[in-house]
Amino acid sequence: MAEDPQRNFRSHYYEKVGFRGVEEKKSLEILLKDDPLDVEKLCTFAQRFPLPSMYRALVWKVLLGILPPHYESHSVVMGFREEQYQDLLQALQVIRFIRDSTQQIWIYLRMFQLESGILPRRPTQLEPEDKVFIAIAEAMEEMVENDVDAYWLVKCFVNQFNTKYGDSVPHLPKSLEHYLNLEDSKLHTHLKKCSAMNKLPYDLWFRCCFAGCLPESSLQRMSKGCWLVLGLLSVNGRQWVGKRRRTSLSPAKVFEYRLLR
Repeated sequence: MAEDPQRNFRSHYYEKVGFRGVEEKKSLEILLKDDPLDVEKLCTFAQRFPLPSMYRALVWKVLLGILPPHYESHSVVMGFREEQYQDLLQALQVIRFIRDSTQQIWIYLRMFQLESGILPRRPTQLEPEDKVFIAIAEAMEEMVENDVDAYWLVKCFVNQFNTKYGDSVPHLPKSLEHYLNLEDSKLHTHLKKCSAMNKLPYDLWFRCCFAGCLPESSLQRMSKGCWLVLGLLSVNGRQWVGKRRRTSLSPAKVFEYRLLR
């Protein structure tokens, strides 16, 4: 099918004057008019473009399986999700695992633990995977206003990450070294020579998906399913360290720039 020259010119003009997402937003709105929603097309869109904030929660909930593709079921399903959230909240209050002063991210963690059957005997116990969950919950809380939505998004994201990619995490340091050597062999050699490569917090970066390391504005642009972005982000961060004397940008700004390119 021949491309529309007028549309191409309009897209180029919008991008030229700084309105890069205008055409993407229109394309997403067309996809969201489908009933049932085409999950594969939404997934492809999310991999290629940043999601507009007004549609982000809806698309994420559909892609993570929190909502079904059929619009007519959305209100009913979210009603069940909210009931489940309230039941978990009440249960934690009854057994005194949370109080009125408990931070929301800790409530999400205890809900997840209760629902997964791994609630510790004492509230003070904190495992390494709990720290990962909290980091992701903190990032999600900044991006989503509704507490029920935030919990379900964090829970489903963590479950999907662990199920699909958990076994791949140990292999990512090798990918990091490979890409770093391709992008900046001098920096790679220097880090190896001073034994710095093995001291980098790989596990934290990869398991948190850079939550707590990158600003939320950058995390919002990370595409669903772009697994190698974890290794590439590490490369860009290490390159920034090697060039710190030639730039006044913070690491977060460098990461954000790389994601937007």
